[in-house]
Amino acid sequence: MLNNKISGDWNLFKGKVKEKWGKITHDELDIIEGTREQLIGKLQEHYDYSYEEAKKEVLEWEGQNPYPWK
Repeated sequence: MLNNKISGDWNLFKGKVKEKWGKITHDELDIIEGTREQLIGKLQEHYDYSYEEAKKEVLEWEGQNPYPWK
C-alpha cells in the first residue's frame, strides 16, 4: 500500500518537485501539500499523462529523493 502524504517539511520537498516538473505552479504546490494523489493529478493535468504514467513518474522520482511519505 502506498503512503499518501509526505512526512517532514513539505516546503523543502516542493522545491525538488518544481525542479522535476516545472509546469506545476507554486500555488498548486501549496495546494498539494505533500499529498501523492494530488501530485499525480497535477502531472496528469499539466503533462497529459494517464493515471498510471503519472504514478510511475512519481514512484521513480521518489526512489531518487530521500523524502519519505507517511
